[in-house]
Amino acid sequence: MTSAAARTARDLTADLPVPALEDLYQDLHRHPELSLAEHRTAAGLAGRLRTAGYETAEGVGGTGVVGMLRNGDGPTVLLRADMDALPVTEETGLPYASEHDGVMHACGHDLHVTWLTGAAEALAAGRDTWSGTLLVVGQPAEETGQGAALMTADGLYERFPRPDVLLAQHAVPGPAGLYAHSPGLIMSASTDVDIVVHGRGGHGSRPEATVDPVVTAAYLVTRLQTVVSREIAARESAVLTVGRIEAGTRHNIIPSEARIALNIRTQSEEVRQRMIAAIRRIAAGECRTAGCPREPEVTVGNTFPVTVNDSETDRRIAAVHGQVFGAATILDPGPAMGSEDFAHLAQHEGTRLPYSYWFVTCTPADVWNAAPGTDLMDKFAAVPSNHSPHFAPDLSTLAPGVRTLVSGALSYLVR
Repeated sequence: MTSAAARTARDLTADLPVPALEDLYQDLHRHPELSLAEHRTAAGLAGRLRTAGYETAEGVGGTGVVGMLRNGDGPTVLLRADMDALPVTEETGLPYASEHDGVMHACGHDLHVTWLTGAAEALAAGRDTWSGTLLVVGQPAEETGQGAALMTADGLYERFPRPDVLLAQHAVPGPAGLYAHSPGLIMSASTDVDIVVHGRGGHGSRPEATVDPVVTAAYLVTRLQTVVSREIAARESAVLTVGRIEAGTRHNIIPSEARIALNIRTQSEEVRQRMIAAIRRIAAGECRTAGCPREPEVTVGNTFPVTVNDSETDRRIAAVHGQVFGAATILDPGPAMGSEDFAHLAQHEGTRLPYSYWFVTCTPADVWNAAPGTDLMDKFAAVPSNHSPHFAPDLSTLAPGVRTLVSGALSYLVR
């Protein structure tokens, strides 16, 4: 049986202005902005919300936008989209490719803002069909893990009603038209770690008079690969990636230090702490073995929390999505190793507010069909992923992405 929320969502989104949504998306894609510099994007979103009748605030947590629509008695539902782009040089060849050198919407946040705008406008236009309060949040700096925490620290829930439920979605590779829900853990924690190896520099012709930090760093990188394979139980999921090594200035100069930047992905705090302890121990051991004049500096940096859906909330949203799009479009892929800061928005006064976070697949059909492989996972690994310079979502997902947010909100706001 189709629910009232699903029927209402279909009605409110039956005549979406798809050409206008395409124009908005392409404009956002042309003009990407890095974390905490999303001034143009935020101003555009705020303007659309005001026009639709929302009480709107800008500059929340830096460049965040909040729109509030009070519409009688009922629950408060928060819809969120992240707005920032990445320091990636675009290679898609799209006619609406980024006009900013070295900056690209390579993660789909331009699509997220378009979806949120369309949903906010559709819900405002159909306010006679629902009752409650709608909060629409344009969040900055998701890519650095700062934005959600900055917004809550800036009094998000003191200046606006505390939501009864939070909803968000993310564009991901996969044949366009699928909606991935996991009623529990859906995304992992991420932690950045920086290591500085201190050596003793000198002339490249006299290595015996130096302590070469480059060689030590090379041993350290190799040794770090044993953390997951030899110190984490096989039943646990964990990843350790060395993303950057920096050392030296000339071919014939042995430098005095080397820097290593790495990232770990974990799904429990116990495994995270064990990995950080192992990194510190291995770094200290390798530097001691090499005779480094100083202990290495190990600094724990940006951390993203685990994203754990409230099971009842996520099943409710998945059910209405199944009614709107068909049961065959809903799948449970299990937890991903990717990370998000959305969970910070759900923290309030020591409690965790219920939320649902899901994925919307967006690979164009021709790209998906041309990808090598015979099953879903083979093709998934072959098509451009988030953060790729070739990431280019299918415009056919614009209207469905609006419907997912509208139907999710209405599953609480329609009685």
